[in-house]
Amino acid sequence: MKIGLYFGSFNPIHNGHLIIAQHMLNTGLFDTIRFVVSPQNPFKKQEGLMDEKMRFEMVKTSILDNSNFEASDIEFQLPKPSYTIQTLQKLKSDEPENIFSIIMGSDQMKGLHEWKEIDSIKNMVDFHVYQRRGSEKHEPSIKGNFHFHEGPFLDISATYIRELIEQKKSIQYLVPENVFDHFYSK
Repeated sequence: MKIGLYFGSFNPIHNGHLIIAQHMLNTGLFDTIRFVVSPQNPFKKQEGLMDEKMRFEMVKTSILDNSNFEASDIEFQLPKPSYTIQTLQKLKSDEPENIFSIIMGSDQMKGLHEWKEIDSIKNMVDFHVYQRRGSEKHEPSIKGNFHFHEGPFLDISATYIRELIEQKKSIQYLVPENVFDHFYSK
């Protein structure tokens, strides 16, 4: 099975994440898109991060109606912070029959050289890059198997959603309806 790994804090998951995942699935290159919830990204501050189990539940709730999407908490069992190399090694050990690729935004390409054991990672997976506004022209900071995908430009961000929550404003229509109903409409 060909699995696109969509890593993220998903703090919170929003409709932009789901639209990109569906867009990548529509390429026909993947059988499944797996949302890998990262409990602690080594490049992000821990403060302001919702509980990892709550973020995982939000992802699971948001993808209930799509049988080609999966939620993964594999990084919850690995040391923190979460390093992609450790996750890939665990996945390849547990699921040797599957072919994994990383799905990422173009804004992440300039920092790839900073990833732990990036030379090993680039030999393990292909990178499928979707365009993000403002970083359309970024070139990868490393050599590897990169596949670039045109897609919808979305100006929805988890940071913006968290700001609205802090200001006690509605986030309806920015997050999946079932996530809004279950976690935010109270």
